[in-house]
Amino acid sequence: MVTCQVWRNGAVATERIPLERISDELANPGSMVWIDLVRPSRSDLEKLAAAVGLDDAALEDATAPRERPKVTRHAHHLFFMTYATRLVDQPLDAADNHGRLRLSRVSGFLMDGGLITVRLDDDFDMSPVLRAWEENYDLLVHGSGALMHGLLDVIVDGHFETIQQLDDGIEDLEDTLFEERHTGRAFQRSIYGLRKDLVQLRRVVLPMREVVNTLLRHRKTGNSALDPLYDDLYDHVLRAAEWTESLRDMVTTVFETNLSLQDAHLNVVMKKLAGWAAIIAVPTAVTGWFGQNLPYPGFSNNFGLVQSVVLILALSIGLYALLRSRDWI
Repeated sequence: MVTCQVWRNGAVATERIPLERISDELANPGSMVWIDLVRPSRSDLEKLAAAVGLDDAALEDATAPRERPKVTRHAHHLFFMTYATRLVDQPLDAADNHGRLRLSRVSGFLMDGGLITVRLDDDFDMSPVLRAWEENYDLLVHGSGALMHGLLDVIVDGHFETIQQLDDGIEDLEDTLFEERHTGRAFQRSIYGLRKDLVQLRRVVLPMREVVNTLLRHRKTGNSALDPLYDDLYDHVLRAAEWTESLRDMVTTVFETNLSLQDAHLNVVMKKLAGWAAIIAVPTAVTGWFGQNLPYPGFSNNFGLVQSVVLILALSIGLYALLRSRDWI
């Protein structure tokens, strides 16, 4: 799928622009072009590259798997690679092996006359980006940097939304951690799921600092009207990175606290078992003494029975009271 939109002097052009005229529109100082390709083939990218003059190395990066977020400078354009994020709506303990975090790769080419975006799937919704461009149409006269800022702003906002959802999930785990009922297998699965999502999120959020910083250094807008917007975007990226790091520390703390609470609970159980074992050992010792085959006071006499019962009750009750006073049982 290919989407093309042209602005002339900040206003949207209504006529359809064929691919052969895209290079002319890019070269027109009063025009700005946005081209969006979804699941393009190699031949599609090569046709576009021939029409607008894209670098071959950048074309390979646009479709190569497992690329990290980055910005690279080429002769006539900047190539960028970013990831949009979202969380699927399912319980923490029911997440599959891939976790709840879903990544949508958004890469493209930024040039003086426009922006080309390449998406390997349609999971990322471009409609918020279009709304951002429409709401800030007055910025479009400052060049393609306005398009790039609108795109990155929506992607970074998505990062914040994902981080907020993970933060809420960690708070729910903290509430469960100190409940009366003890955590079990589902709680441990939830912790590991959150840690997995945070590790994956960290890999796409932290490099965004380098992406925005590189754009600040190599962007060509013709004036400095967009600089405050990019500075604010960089501040948002820093906040997202710091928030992600703090969440990782929080998940580690919850995990370690859960282990400590389990150890403490195990110690309490072992202490109670030891206390009851000591109480049970009293009648065992008394009956063993009175059950020997040697004469003793009360041997073969009712007095022996009474004496053994009294000893069992007295020693057991006394030991129970002693252990109870020391909070062993």
